[in-house]
Amino acid sequence: MVIEAEAAYRAVRSRDARFDGMFYTGVRTTGIYCRPSCPARTPHRRNVEFYPSAAAAQRAGFRACKLCRPDATPGSPDWDTRADLAGRAVRLIADGVVDRDGVPGLARRLGYSERQLTRALVAEMGAPPLALARAQRAHTARMLLENTELPASEVAFAAGFASIRQFNDTVRDIYATTPTSLRRRPGGGPGDGTTLELRLAYRQPMALDRTLNFLARRAVSGLEDYDGHRFRRVVRLPGGPGLITLAAGPGHIRAGLRLTAPRDVAAAVARVRRWLDLDADPESVAATLSGQAALAPLVQAHPGLRSPGAIDGFELAVRAVVGQQVSVAGARTVLGRIVQEYGEPAFAGTDWRLFPAPEVLAELDPTRLPMPRSRGRTITALAAAVAEGELDLSVGADRAATRARLLAVRGIGPWTADYVLMRAVGDPDIYLGTDLGVRQARAALPGFDPAACAPWRSYLTHHLWAAGH
Repeated sequence: MVIEAEAAYRAVRSRDARFDGMFYTGVRTTGIYCRPSCPARTPHRRNVEFYPSAAAAQRAGFRACKLCRPDATPGSPDWDTRADLAGRAVRLIADGVVDRDGVPGLARRLGYSERQLTRALVAEMGAPPLALARAQRAHTARMLLENTELPASEVAFAAGFASIRQFNDTVRDIYATTPTSLRRRPGGGPGDGTTLELRLAYRQPMALDRTLNFLARRAVSGLEDYDGHRFRRVVRLPGGPGLITLAAGPGHIRAGLRLTAPRDVAAAVARVRRWLDLDADPESVAATLSGQAALAPLVQAHPGLRSPGAIDGFELAVRAVVGQQVSVAGARTVLGRIVQEYGEPAFAGTDWRLFPAPEVLAELDPTRLPMPRSRGRTITALAAAVAEGELDLSVGADRAATRARLLAVRGIGPWTADYVLMRAVGDPDIYLGTDLGVRQARAALPGFDPAACAPWRSYLTHHLWAAGH
């Protein structure tokens, strides 16, 4: 990522919070790095350097500022939206792939050599894969120390560190303090090793009610529920089932995580952030869409409207196929039956069930699914493609290749493929122009050009849907 130094310094002088997470300021005279909006006295221009990631600043020897806590900022929206190698890699690192499979495993997932991968990340992020993973582990550890009562030794392994010594050294290098000192900061809360309470930041504004209502209208019995105040759902994580509980806090999301394995905390947080689109840049989206007079009232009606992602790409794809030519309520009913019949129990003594794995649905006789036979065949073919590794529906997927492979599945057309790209793979520039709700909303708003809304046409789609509700 190229950072224009003079423009960055102007943002620092004005303490512009819109740039938090997009770059970081290293102050040579103090040895610390800050977010652009840091309230401390602005350093002289000659004493600062700019970095595209917290990992790059740490790699250069800077410690995190204790005042502005730059590691706790929402992530750069670039890495949620970019389709290139660096963007795909950053999203997979956030999901914990390096911690689980190492750099060789990440390179295999992306289809590049380790050398090519490292070169791309150093060029764009200023740091190689291991440094990016280390920065994430440090931030996860800090969250756990400040928000739970987990013993420091358990925090170390839950955050992904290989040893207590590595954990202590990293905390000392990045925060210039000890784990115990971090714990003494205000904000500690409950947490017993399997149940954690965290606060997740996002950029203002955010139409959180609209996002939760969008998810609630599609909530599947046994898998999710929403009582008007909190949204809960179970999720399949690398270490076992998890239960996520979400509620609004003042300027943040309150996230309760019940985990089978505490080491899954980073993956769970990354998936929630993508699911709710917490790293979006609402100012950029609003500026682009409002550039057309016909769309300005929509943006003003729902400031900060997000483009929700998915907790699990395969699940989202199945939802999209089931929802073809049926109402949202009808799709919920069918999906609820599939979850009850083929989903495994998530926790003993509860009614929560996990969404069926691809391997399970791939082996089914399509006629057993509660839908027309042709659609049942589409579901089993989709499941087989994912189970056999032919179709990647993760946030690290190559978007063009994924779309082509989806369209090769009989029964999946352009609308379904694009909907999956928008939500499962996280493409921010999908305009579902053939969607009935979108067509109806557009008919009432003549005079705008969807092409002029690039690269944020997924948000345009959601604004048009919102106009119909």
